[in-house]
Amino acid sequence: MSTGLTARTEAGVRWLVLDRPEVGNSVTRAMQRDLIDNLAAASSDPEIRAVLITGSGRFFCAGGDLKEFASAEHRGRHLKSVADNLHRAISTFARMDAVVITAVNGAAAGAGFSLAVTGDLVLAAESASFTMAYTRVGLSPDGSSSYYLPRLIGVARTKQLMLTNRTLSAQEALSWGLLTEVVPDDRLSARADELADQMAATAAGSNGGVKSLLLGSFANGLEEQMELEGRLIAARAVTAEGREGVDAFLAKRTPDF
Repeated sequence: MSTGLTARTEAGVRWLVLDRPEVGNSVTRAMQRDLIDNLAAASSDPEIRAVLITGSGRFFCAGGDLKEFASAEHRGRHLKSVADNLHRAISTFARMDAVVITAVNGAAAGAGFSLAVTGDLVLAAESASFTMAYTRVGLSPDGSSSYYLPRLIGVARTKQLMLTNRTLSAQEALSWGLLTEVVPDDRLSARADELADQMAATAAGSNGGVKSLLLGSFANGLEEQMELEGRLIAARAVTAEGREGVDAFLAKRTPDF
């Protein structure tokens, strides 16, 4: 039985499509478990260099499935389980070597907003929009938004989004620093393919190193962060990827990672 997540692998890229367009690609527990399983498989596969997440239809993701939540026997336990599963997936995004690309094809609300901005590279169609929407239904944010948003846009703007449920257009989200790139609607899929193919040709270990360094940078002091940089670049230098990259540069050829 379909969970609402469609997955495929092509040339080093794992595509994950949120595929419940009739309900705005809202996320159920079954869909989350499928997402976790796919991420675990991609994270352990050295051939996967990029994970690309997008939605089908008019929405990227409308957030959690409120009908499933409302029908739960114990709503608190249900929501804690849903949040835990989502957070497990986002933790994997942050720590996997593969570059995570989110291609936001339409409205991203609630956990959909949170999910969208956890991408290492975030593309959005011109018609995409972003809103928190949690307090509108008497809930509070999850999906790492209270961690990432203050770091991306500052506390004042984060409070505005979370307390007023302001909706940002794609261009506004870009100007605020939430997105990497905005493209015409009819170019989103092609541009996502291009970017994923570009990442698929890069050194996975180097990409993972970048992600690891940046994830710890706000918690570390200057000297600690520089020591981590020194240790990591030395470790990378003796890997097969590091040797191939330097040898290819000196030979003036494209590296084969």
